[in-house]
Amino acid sequence: MSDNQREAGTIILDPTHASFAPEETVHDLGATHFIGIGGAGMSVLAEMLHEQGVEVDGSDREPSAKTDRLQSLGITVEFGQQAKNVEGKNTVVFSSAIKPDNPEIVAAHEAGERIVHRSDILALLMNAKRAVTVAGAHGKTTTSSMLAHILVNAGEGELADPSYAIGGSIQGKDGAILDGGHAGKGNVLVAEADESDGSFAKYHPQIAIITNSEADHLDHYGTQDNYRAAFVDHAGHATKAVIMCGDDDEGNLAVLRALDATVAGRTIVYSTRNAAELGDLNGATLVRIESESETAESGAEHFTLHIPGGLIGEEERRIAVTLTVPGIHNARNASAAIIAAALLGMDVERASAAVTSFLGAARRFQVRGTVSQVTVVDDYAHHPTEIAALLDAARRRYPQSKIRVIFQPHLFSRTRFFSSEFAQALAKADDVIVTGIFPAREKQEDFPDVTPATIVDEALKLEHEPAKDWIRGVEDMHTAAQMMVMRAHHGDVIFTVGAGDITQMDEVILHALEAHRWDCEG
Repeated sequence: MSDNQREAGTIILDPTHASFAPEETVHDLGATHFIGIGGAGMSVLAEMLHEQGVEVDGSDREPSAKTDRLQSLGITVEFGQQAKNVEGKNTVVFSSAIKPDNPEIVAAHEAGERIVHRSDILALLMNAKRAVTVAGAHGKTTTSSMLAHILVNAGEGELADPSYAIGGSIQGKDGAILDGGHAGKGNVLVAEADESDGSFAKYHPQIAIITNSEADHLDHYGTQDNYRAAFVDHAGHATKAVIMCGDDDEGNLAVLRALDATVAGRTIVYSTRNAAELGDLNGATLVRIESESETAESGAEHFTLHIPGGLIGEEERRIAVTLTVPGIHNARNASAAIIAAALLGMDVERASAAVTSFLGAARRFQVRGTVSQVTVVDDYAHHPTEIAALLDAARRRYPQSKIRVIFQPHLFSRTRFFSSEFAQALAKADDVIVTGIFPAREKQEDFPDVTPATIVDEALKLEHEPAKDWIRGVEDMHTAAQMMVMRAHHGDVIFTVGAGDITQMDEVILHALEAHRWDCEG
């Protein structure tokens, strides 16, 4: 019988249902099968279990770089999802993208195999480590990558060789792309805590980082209040400390003020604002981000962390930090990572020095190439606030350049909920093409009225230059890429933006620029 709930013979896959007792470990899983093993969140966990000696295999719809890597490690991956793939398995793992009528789910249910959500596996992994979770509508991958980078490159003793489960790849110090999952020998686990389906309620970390709680995933939560309440609950599970951003997000401040007094008392707020500007901190400690600046065109970000006495020592500290990734949003992300490393026991100056060599999570302001002085940059931003932060950073990094954006919306529901906010964020660019929507777990037929025009129509309402002059919708992303190349000129920067497969267009754009390089010099 599956551990997931069911009613009247109907299989119900509930991501919030906890499937394991506190005393269970990964070695109680037995033979474990991942449905959709090539997904970013699934491949990481499969690799971590494999490194710990668990018998792992999986299935996916088609080959990918993730499945290639898993196969290179000796993990069997079947392409095409069918009942025979789960024969003889003890545990079957699903993600929120998997539906109850999936043939492998049906077969596992009929065979009485244990069916668990990916978050159950991550919770098991956390139970054996000093866990640090990173939650929030945006900034999760970069912040968790920064903390993992600090520990990998500067950790000593039990802080060395951390485990990490990050839903994306990381750029190493030498620029090599590292996978987002690793089962280390140290006693720390850094993990993204995905709030999209409520499953992060299962996690009980030592330290919980909350980058923001700006409303998102309202298809699951329904209302902004429900969304914020989930973060209040998550913060309450942290046994040692909560680290929260206090900038530009009334959601986080609302969460902070709703915390139980004992939780708020072990909460640290990092912010560019002072205590008077923030208002009621509910007993939390404030760490200021001061003197933030970026050298134009260099991409170097500078700031000072003002840490009050009593937090990591008796004396107050001012720590100078330099980043090679641009943008004030990255100053915030780095602040959270440095504070977490210090709370784990690392010298704060050692942590701040280590983050300097961080080159970024893959697909976060990742420069993919330059042809005839037209630069192509890829970024995962898929929420309006992320896009606004990206384009602000772009203006600081390339102050003399025309900023052109090909944006692929991620999820029909998010596009519907935030179409106006997307239009406002994209208005920070000079030239925008909105492509067809990446559906992920959703279906177009359930959202027949949501198209690229949903965002373009909102742009028409802005008090901005006529929308027809700077934004248009083009369903096919290959056509959009070719159009943008033909519009590009010497010195421009083209951004591919979104959490779907728009990243594939980078090579298309670079090749097209090479073919049309004489057109880019006018």
